[in-house]
Amino acid sequence: MPYRVVQWSTGNVGRHTLAGIDVHPDLDLVGLFVSNPDKLGRDAGELAGLGHSLGVEASGDVDALLALAPDCIVHTAMADDRIVEALADLERFLAAGINVVSSSPVMLQYPAPDDPLAAPVIEAARKASVSLFVNGVDPGFANDALPLVLSGVCERIEEVRCSEVLNYDTYNQPMVLFDIMGFGRDPDDVPMLLTPGVLTMAWGSVVRQLAAGLGVTLSGITEWYEREAAPEDFEIAAGTIGKGTVAALHFEVRGMVGDRPVIVLEHVTRLRDDLGAGWPQPAGQGCYRVELRGEPNYTVDMQLMGSDGDHNTAGLKATAMRLVNAVPAVVQAPPGLVTALDLPLITGRGLVVT
Repeated sequence: MPYRVVQWSTGNVGRHTLAGIDVHPDLDLVGLFVSNPDKLGRDAGELAGLGHSLGVEASGDVDALLALAPDCIVHTAMADDRIVEALADLERFLAAGINVVSSSPVMLQYPAPDDPLAAPVIEAARKASVSLFVNGVDPGFANDALPLVLSGVCERIEEVRCSEVLNYDTYNQPMVLFDIMGFGRDPDDVPMLLTPGVLTMAWGSVVRQLAAGLGVTLSGITEWYEREAAPEDFEIAAGTIGKGTVAALHFEVRGMVGDRPVIVLEHVTRLRDDLGAGWPQPAGQGCYRVELRGEPNYTVDMQLMGSDGDHNTAGLKATAMRLVNAVPAVVQAPPGLVTALDLPLITGRGLVVT
């Protein structure tokens, strides 16, 4: 019998999870939450742009959706600018006895043991005997499962580096690009993402999880970044980037052993391909890269491309499908927070077109 799921949001990731739920043989969509009044009462298939009806109307009634008692909620609502509210939502779902797979808040991918924000959510899952899995592509598959699998063919590892090297020019999310990441702003401004401690709050979970999976005791986590300004005005999907404003960002979150970085999470984010010429370059139009230095040395580039010709579409789909395909394993998992270290291999079982 298929697992009954409720989709929570229909934004950049949520519309792709709806598409994934629609074709997954082990999942059955029974409810859909939306926060936009203009979407209320509309069919899930329409909101996902599928071209056919899914027979489920969008609702803003939280109590009614929880009363459906689904096996799992696929939660993809934006949390970057509402972390406390998102944590409260997750706690409410779990306390109602519903398993959750979620794209955020990303610190729950592998929180620090003493994280006061994570503790109530994890306790709610344990008390209700349900499970929570927070993941995606980055933070997520590209820097937890992929490097850990690659580590299994190593003799010796000196450094693990996981990189996202992408052009975000078609990523139409102004709040994330301008307000959180600081693109289109004066280089002297420090945006939310680059406020000391925020990079570690977001991607420190990746570093800690890899350290745990590889049996490494870290002495600390450090942050580093550099930026480049636009040489002229130009347009991207989310708006205008003015001359002299930030148009490229390169950052690292480094897991240290003494004075040596051993596990590094790196992002190279451009809004135009010619920017950051001296920074790492992508394979194809964009990639997630895993580099293991030691014996032997490995480099694996996971190139992205959606069927619409946009690599950013592929990235959104990767996050969506990481969650959708994990639902059966998460429902069957032990209660509490589960991570890539806990779950079995998540595959595309049942998805091959024959």
